[in-house]
Amino acid sequence: MLKVGVFGVGHLGKFHLNNWLEIEGIKLVGFYDPIDETAKEVAEKYNLKRYSSPDKLIDASDAVDIVAPTNHHFTLCEKAIRKGKHVFVEKPLAHTIEEGRLLVNMAREANIKMQVGHVERFNPAYLAVKDMKLNPMFIEVHRLAQFNPRGTEVSVILDLMIHDIDIILSLVKSDVKNILASGVAVMTDTPDIANVRIEFNNGCVANLTSSRISMKKMRKIRMFQKDSYIGIDFLEKKTEIIKLKEDTDTNVFSFDIETPNGKKTIAVANPVIQDGNAIKMELQSFKDSIVENKPTAVSEIDGYLAMEVAHQILEKISGSSSMA
Repeated sequence: MLKVGVFGVGHLGKFHLNNWLEIEGIKLVGFYDPIDETAKEVAEKYNLKRYSSPDKLIDASDAVDIVAPTNHHFTLCEKAIRKGKHVFVEKPLAHTIEEGRLLVNMAREANIKMQVGHVERFNPAYLAVKDMKLNPMFIEVHRLAQFNPRGTEVSVILDLMIHDIDIILSLVKSDVKNILASGVAVMTDTPDIANVRIEFNNGCVANLTSSRISMKKMRKIRMFQKDSYIGIDFLEKKTEIIKLKEDTDTNVFSFDIETPNGKKTIAVANPVIQDGNAIKMELQSFKDSIVENKPTAVSEIDGYLAMEVAHQILEKISGSSSMA
């Protein structure tokens, strides 16, 4: 049995607790949360031990799940890593680039498993195309949310857009060449809406728009590559693929169009989306990486790279604001 302790049992933390309880081979030893009202409610509802200090919970665990606010990530991760414990930490990896860099080095030196909670990697709509040959050259992303005070301790870049930054970095096998960005703080002291253009060395361009002050929710990514278009709706869990039809394509809707190069047959496919709980899948994946001694699905390096691009975006926004 792998003993797991959870740090932070607020809104998202409760989702983690519920899913850990459904994963075989896991013993949930308890939790730590400094907010008395929340902690008492969780201790009674889940019949779980509330630990009086982070160190005591870490000592009782083989692995820890950190769902605390971002500004506490480094301290909690550092304590756990120094005690040789495996770590799952919610995105973003850390509050500052320097903290993120230190955690990457510590995890490597301690030879522990560390996974960052970029949950969209486990979204069923994304998993439906994960095994496709993807080589996007233009990417358009919209991630819009209604305002919620929870999570506003960080900017919309580190709160929402970082999900899409991680997805894009996992898809585009090239280094970032240039970043253009603009953002506006509306309801908080940090950007609440932002538009970003990321240019890669291989010629790929990604346009990202994120807002946490929208009237409606949207989480969509559209990818264009040679001979095909892939659309993923993370919110509705739908995927669409439009491409030039190949002889091997069967059971797809198709139609002909006239082009300057003659008649082309276009195939439209909607892959079957498997039902799945993304949070449970990412936690299961973390557990499997420990038990089977294999790399984590979203490593601390993945988390750091997404964070690095996010902070470059924030610097660009800060620079453009100071020049205005």
